[in-house]
Amino acid sequence: MERYYKEIYEASQSDKEKVAWCSSVGPAEILIAAGFKVYYPENHGALIGAKKLATKYIIKANSIGYSPDICSYLTSDIGAYLMNETPLKDAYNVPSIPRPDVLVYNTNQCREVQDWFKFYGNEFKIPVVGIFSPWKIKDLKKEHVEFVSNQFKNLVKELEKITQRKFDYDYFKEVINLSRECSLLWKRFLETAQNRPSPITFFDGTIHMAPAVCLRGLKEAVDYYKLLNSEVEERIKRKEGAIDNEKIRFYWEGMPIWGRLRFLSEVFEKNNSNVVASTYCNSWVFEDLSPEEPFESMAECYLKIFINRSEEVKERILVEEIQKYKCDAIIFHDAKTCPHNTNSRFGMPERLREKYGIKTLIIYGDLNDLRCFSDEQTKTLIESFPERT
Repeated sequence: MERYYKEIYEASQSDKEKVAWCSSVGPAEILIAAGFKVYYPENHGALIGAKKLATKYIIKANSIGYSPDICSYLTSDIGAYLMNETPLKDAYNVPSIPRPDVLVYNTNQCREVQDWFKFYGNEFKIPVVGIFSPWKIKDLKKEHVEFVSNQFKNLVKELEKITQRKFDYDYFKEVINLSRECSLLWKRFLETAQNRPSPITFFDGTIHMAPAVCLRGLKEAVDYYKLLNSEVEERIKRKEGAIDNEKIRFYWEGMPIWGRLRFLSEVFEKNNSNVVASTYCNSWVFEDLSPEEPFESMAECYLKIFINRSEEVKERILVEEIQKYKCDAIIFHDAKTCPHNTNSRFGMPERLREKYGIKTLIIYGDLNDLRCFSDEQTKTLIESFPERT
């Protein structure tokens, strides 16, 4: 990750290379194939949260009119920019975020990415290109895929204007193939949690997902997950669990609470519990990518992500996941500033309990804004869960 951030920063300081910012489930493969170094503001936002720096940056963004109720990735990131600060300095000795040549987002996650990227478009006076995805899809149809894939093809034309060179379609297919291989290896890592005891936790996943987010489409990500999987498979052979005495298995639904990962992992471990899987980490599994139909397969994969599906589809997926990972209950994280990836507000926990007998637990917090999270309240909920069920 240090090398990744340094290379992007150096590219942003050079006249020879171009930098593109991309939303985390945006068309990164197209940008890589077009010759851009790709930077993800959401990953920067998560780093701010993990370093527990978000509060002062959120307040700064609030001061220029960004509501405290909107995505705290957005407000953390913009606030840090306004204060000319970044955790990249201490983490990787990178002095600032990279200056972009183009900003590309996809609305398959939420509307905030649109406003987020437009802020920087105005700041840097550079092009902003949006991919607009059909939302809350129940049955994925051909017209949905065509609508998005045509936008991807138009994006290529816009990028050619910026790079002043023709798009390399052969290289694009190679990138798609690498991205697919990365996805399959990442999925393999996540599915090791089907073992009992699980050799990994959800909290491991939130750290090891960085290459799947930031390096997909590159050989480095493939190499990383091959090595990681070989280590995890050795743990399975030794029947070595991520925690010593796994008795209760949880499924995490929703965003991570970045500033309290260690706290939460320790609370679960002390209670002989393991959060073994999540919809969040699965959001970067794009196994249907195909070099034969690169635009169409990208469109299909990016439309099928959990956050972009209907309530009926989400409910079905959660039931399947609970069965797959042999979980005793689902934890719903009700994230204050992330309504798009909070699924506990419209009766889903109640439906899962009534229709399928699945036990549920709701934790209130936020991805970055720790003012919304209570250590003691959460600890009490987790510790008392066995007694209440």
